[in-house]
Amino acid sequence: MAKKKSAKKSGQKPTLKRKAVKSKVAKKSKPTKKSSSKSSVATATIHSRRAPEPVGAYPHARRVGELLFLSGVGPRKAGSKDIPGVHMDAMGNVLSYDIRTQVESVIENVRMILEDSGSSFEKIVDVQVFLTDMKRDFKIYNEVYAKHFKPIQATRTTIEITALPTPIAVEFKVIALA
Repeated sequence: MAKKKSAKKSGQKPTLKRKAVKSKVAKKSKPTKKSSSKSSVATATIHSRRAPEPVGAYPHARRVGELLFLSGVGPRKAGSKDIPGVHMDAMGNVLSYDIRTQVESVIENVRMILEDSGSSFEKIVDVQVFLTDMKRDFKIYNEVYAKHFKPIQATRTTIEITALPTPIAVEFKVIALA
């Protein structure tokens, strides 16, 4: 706020960095265009062929105008129920997990969905992160996140939740430019 006040006092407007981006057509996704008579904004539902299947009745992403909204993305591997970094007993109970491995896997899944949507990792605008154990995992998660996101400078919110729908410790919710 101090910068805004000083900019107002000096009569100068604060400057914002803007980067021009161009969209390209996705070749590895199946967008389903839906039009509404109430809205002139183009929308498309995106189903990535490379990312793990969603665990519910929702798409990987939805394009609305020039924005792309990704559904929650976890660390599972495509084509299986395997969760990188998770060790379970015969009953399916989590014995241990490696947050570094899970965060790397989530980031790779986000990257695939964005690319299959015709966007890219560099076009991420905002990230919401859900951790199931903030005290234990935040430091390592933050290190991995910084390695991938520092050049992008996306906004971020990280919250702790009690559980996720599968035995994972992290999930990302992403908004990007289409």
